[in-house]
Amino acid sequence: MTSPSPASEAHPYLRAATAGVRHHTRSLNPAATSTPRPANRVHLDVLHAHLTALHELLDQLAETTQPPHPAAGRHLAAAHTRLWQATAEVHDAFHALPSAHEAEAECHPERLPEGPPVLTICQRHLAGSHAIRRKTTPTDLNTPLPGHTTTYAS
Repeated sequence: MTSPSPASEAHPYLRAATAGVRHHTRSLNPAATSTPRPANRVHLDVLHAHLTALHELLDQLAETTQPPHPAAGRHLAAAHTRLWQATAEVHDAFHALPSAHEAEAECHPERLPEGPPVLTICQRHLAGSHAIRRKTTPTDLNTPLPGHTTTYAS
């Protein structure tokens, strides 16, 4: 039997991802005198990929935590739903940004396998949509965050 790893050594990849997000946040405005850079489509695509991976992790944690610890599992399931809502907002923001090519401006799920590389975000989002619909009710998905009226089932 092995002893548990100390907290400083636990989950090194998740710690590295967190450090990467913190570094990226700081690098967006490297000098106090410079103008912050706005998001672009590549930036939002990478952020969407990160959120989608985090969404999958929360799904697994909620599923495995719920049986032995129902209250904690419910909180993780609620976080899972809210994170999907945030992921959907990032997807929508991606499509709201100007595109270099007019054909990339809209998401066309029927063309995803043959679509241009920019639609990778749509493929990822569509896969995530199918996964969350299997475990979440439309009412839960469409409950707006405070101050929002957007629906997230797309």
